[in-house]
This record gives sequence, C-alpha cells and structure tokens, in this order.
Amino acid sequence: MTKQSTNRNILPIAVMFLLFFMIAFVTNFAGSMGVIVKNQFGASNAMSQLGTLANFIAYAVLGVPAGVILKRKGYKFTSLLAAAVGFVGVGIQWLSGPAESFGVYVLGAFIAGMSMCLLNVVVNPMLNTLGGGGKRGNQLVQFGGSMNSIGGTIAPILLGYLIGGEAAKASVGDAAPAMLIAMAIFLVAFVIIALTKIPEPHIETPEQRRAAALKEDKNADKYSPLSFRHFVLGAVAIFCYVGVEVGIPNTANLYMSGTPAVGPAIAGTVIGFYWLMMMCGRLLGGVVGGKVSSKAMLSVAAGVGIVLLLCVMFFPETWVITFKGMELPISMIMMFCCGLCTSVMWGSIFNLSAEGLGKYTPAASGIFMALVCGGGILPFFQNLLADHTSYLFSYIVPVAGLAYILWYALVGSKNVNKDIPTE
Repeated sequence: MTKQSTNRNILPIAVMFLLFFMIAFVTNFAGSMGVIVKNQFGASNAMSQLGTLANFIAYAVLGVPAGVILKRKGYKFTSLLAAAVGFVGVGIQWLSGPAESFGVYVLGAFIAGMSMCLLNVVVNPMLNTLGGGGKRGNQLVQFGGSMNSIGGTIAPILLGYLIGGEAAKASVGDAAPAMLIAMAIFLVAFVIIALTKIPEPHIETPEQRRAAALKEDKNADKYSPLSFRHFVLGAVAIFCYVGVEVGIPNTANLYMSGTPAVGPAIAGTVIGFYWLMMMCGRLLGGVVGGKVSSKAMLSVAAGVGIVLLLCVMFFPETWVITFKGMELPISMIMMFCCGLCTSVMWGSIFNLSAEGLGKYTPAASGIFMALVCGGGILPFFQNLLADHTSYLFSYIVPVAGLAYILWYALVGSKNVNKDIPTE
C-alpha cells in the first residue's frame, strides 16, 4: 500500500486509535469502579472486584471465538460488532446506578469485557493492514499502543476526580459523565467504520474454509501448542502476569480511597501514575528490546517487581510524603513504580512461550487471549484475602505471581520439546 493509499485511510486509522484508547480506558475504569461499588452496593473488597472479574472472564468465553469471527467475517464486521457491544455494555453499567442493582452492573461489565476482547483481536492487525504492513504498519501499531497507555492513565484519574474527596459518598451517578463519553466514542466509531471501506485481505471465503477443513481431515495433527511444556508454563505465566498487572493498582485504589488522609481524587491520580509508568516502561522496553534478551528482561522485571511489592507490604504506614497537602504512604510510591516492571512482561512472556512453536503460533495466540481472564481472577482473590487480613498483606498474591514469572523466565521457558515438527 502506498503512502497515498494510507492517507485515504486517515479516518479509519484515527478511529482505530480511539478504540485502542477505549480498550484500556474501559478496562481500567472497571477496576477503578471498585470504590463506588463498595459504597453504593455495600460490597466487600472481594465483591467490589466482580466488575473486573466479569470484564476479564469475557476473554475466557470469547477469546477463541473472537478469532474465528475475525477470520470468517473480516475486520469491518468484527470492529462494528465490538463497538456495538461496547456501547451496550457501558450503557448497562450506567443504568445500574439508577436501578440500584449490583447484578446489572456486573452484567454490564461482562458485556463490556466481550467488547474489549473483540477489540483486542481486531485493532492490531487492522491498523497494520490500514498502514500497508511493513514499517508503516508497525509504526501505526506502536502509536496505537501509546493511545492504549494514555487511556489506561486517564481512566482512574478521571474517575477519582468525579468521585471527589470522600469515598463514603461515591455512587455510579458520579461516574456517569465518563460513561456517556465512552458510549459516544463507541457510537461515533460505529458510524465512521460503517461508512468507510475497509480492506479485507485476510478474510476467509466459504471455499477456503471447506478446503481447509478437507486438508485438516487428511492431515490430522496429533500435536498442538499444549504439546510444548514451555508454552503451557508460559500460558500460566500470562495468567499470572495480567492478574498482577491489574491487582496491584486495583487494591491500592481501594486502600487509598478509603484512607481519610488521601481520598478518591488523590488515589485516582496515583493509580494513573502507575499506568503512566507502564507507558514509559513500554517505550524504554522498545529501545532496549533489540539489545537485551526476553529472558533477561523478564527476569529483571519480575525480580525488581518482587522487591518493590515487598516494600509495599512492609514499609510502615507512618512513612509518608506530603502530596498536595495530603499525606501519601511511601509504600504507594513503590506501588506505582511497579508499572515499570509490568510494562515489559506481556511481550517477553509471549516471545519466550512462542519460541519454536512454528505453525502452532496462531493457535497459541488464541489460548493466550483466553488466559487474559487472570486479570479478573487474581485481583478477586487478592481482595478476598484483604477482607480477612489487610490491604497491604494481600499483596502476597501478586508477589507469588511474580515469583512464578521469575521462575518461568529462569527455568520454565526452556523448550524441551524440540523433537516435535513445527513446519
């Protein structure tokens, strides 16, 4: 695709950037909603994470089918479906406030999660296609990733600002402006995509499906990605990683928002710094990624992350710094620094797990997408532990997750199944 052709796709490219933004915005918004859920619906710490759990369980339900939808229906249909589902999901969450229903809120979070799963499947390859592949396509994907990080940074800051200074008065109505903005973005994206011609170079025709099915019957493969030990262990590492990435800020938000000396507004700002540090880490990782192996990068990130979380757990709560006239525990500074560590983990784990898979790599990607559900499951159990112990002690859950990731980087990532044909 020429540069002139790429210029004709400026509008759909801009829409894809917006959808990249929405993936992180809606996902992190669900995590930040825990403060509101605790107050309006009287939920425990664990129950306040049901929105995040529902959001991520959608990946387990729709991860593999989403890839099939993209393959059979193409970019345009899948992105239209994602925008429509996102509009409905956020709308249901908005309605949960007037309805005073926790169940309606969780349903909306699940439907919004389905949209996020569909978007994750479509936006990367679609941006690459709109850019014409090659360096231009990769450049657009990187810009999209930056928009994703910006969305993740803004969500907790905006919600903290909307809630204000007292968590005890928080309600879904406080978050309504942000939800309406999200719905408007989904609606605009739907209209623009519907009116735009999207190239579909990879859509599978019925004839191709029949030919592929016939070929598969003739060449039944007794192997799969699950035949590789290092991939199976890496899939578990992805599950742990997403749980660690989400659990660290979600629990910190509940902890700080409920502290009278801090409050939701400052807590949201601090959580925003965590996601901002992730963006910085990704940029730094892109610079050094060509010089440092994935094994070394993942080992250092996991090791430093463990040290930082131990500081979160054991630094005295009386150790504080003054931030905008409020006393902020130093342990929370260690928390947002963890964003630098988690920023490079997804790519490193995927690279190590996919090493040597050959023709099994596409199927492996689908399994990885399903295991993103760890982002809802581990934070739920972390906050269940917080209900019975304390917020700070509950960080033993992400510490354990990082310990496993460190072990995987050092030991579990070795491919011991090189005898399996992959061509």
